[in-house]
Amino acid sequence: MSNILKSKNLIAAIELVGFVAFALILKRLFDPLFWRYAGPVSLIIVLVVLTGYMRMRRETWAGMGLIALPGVRAKLMLIPKTLLAFIGFAIAVAAAMFGGEALGWEFMSEMPEGVEDRWGDIKGNLPLYLLWVGIVWTAAAFGEEMFFRGFIITRLQSVFSGVKFASVIAVIGAAAFFGYVHMYYQGMRGFVTAGAIGLAFGATFLLMKRNLYPVILVHGIVDTIGFTARFMDWET
Repeated sequence: MSNILKSKNLIAAIELVGFVAFALILKRLFDPLFWRYAGPVSLIIVLVVLTGYMRMRRETWAGMGLIALPGVRAKLMLIPKTLLAFIGFAIAVAAAMFGGEALGWEFMSEMPEGVEDRWGDIKGNLPLYLLWVGIVWTAAAFGEEMFFRGFIITRLQSVFSGVKFASVIAVIGAAAFFGYVHMYYQGMRGFVTAGAIGLAFGATFLLMKRNLYPVILVHGIVDTIGFTARFMDWET
């Protein structure tokens, strides 16, 4: 491995560890103040700082998934690509649920108590519903996909550049971390389910040549439907 490649790998590793640690520390600091919103707020701050850092290094988010979509055709192609991303998402969720049941993981059939506590009394509460939908499309759909797929996967690819199956390692690593950050209110069920979704979204991101928009749309639409179900009390 050349010295230049080693240097790039090291810089990517430092960037990865630094911003992941920054995100975790911010989340921990905000937890005692407003734990329901600590994750979204800390992630947005991290993305703002990360964007500034990237500008210093003359990098843009286009290289990490927010690609240009020139012309009508490129925009219309998002429809089938988003459908494929949704199919991947559905397969991942089904695999997590049925696979967990087949393995005898009882926690996969139980709704963690932290889920309802996290959202608050959203049923029939329009202001709270609109707040969470806003968070869905900023911190979750765009924010999480930019950070976990766009940044972490591409940086892991750089860290393991020259290593066999570097992209596979990158997708698995990002998915494991994505599952981990959902454990604090979803428990092991959240780790397994979010991890499986992370695998599907990560693979989709790379298969579509680092295009984040399909997974952003699926993420946002699925979460919006979930919050709408809670708001309208469709689940009872």
